[in-house]
Amino acid sequence: MLIKIKGILDFYLKDVSKKHISQSSWKKTAIIKTNCDLDKYYAWFLKKRFNLELNLNLRGSHITIINDIVDNDIYQQASKIFNGREIDFYIEIEPRSSGLHWWLRSYSTDAESIRESIGLDRIPYHPFHLTIGHANTKYLDHSEYILRQCVKFDLISSNKRIDFKDHEIIEF
Repeated sequence: MLIKIKGILDFYLKDVSKKHISQSSWKKTAIIKTNCDLDKYYAWFLKKRFNLELNLNLRGSHITIINDIVDNDIYQQASKIFNGREIDFYIEIEPRSSGLHWWLRSYSTDAESIRESIGLDRIPYHPFHLTIGHANTKYLDHSEYILRQCVKFDLISSNKRIDFKDHEIIEF
């Protein structure tokens, strides 16, 4: 099952960490701002069900669509065309995890087209996702344990990607 959500494209992000500041001269970034609290909602469920405390996103609930080296002129042209536009995307309702990071898979053919229009692969190296949060190093063992138990008892299925067109879609 998928949830259909609308978000706003943002090509003009503030650098919110030392990493962002150090990479901002060569790495271009664009996100879909969700203007919702899905990340906090899922983090709350993980806390209530498994006593798993996650560090939340610095940028709030969003989907990163560009986080790559892109020619500056092409990026600037794309930002003039796409910044501030409303875009549809779909979120799977089942959380995923690497043990350290927790996320919801997301899909957007519009975002894929934007990436392609500026010369990038349609799907990024880390496919579209909405980050729920990441485990503090203090709780990493607990996070990995929770993931193993969720997989063992089929609370989370495998991380195999599936075609989003095969899902039932709920629109809000």
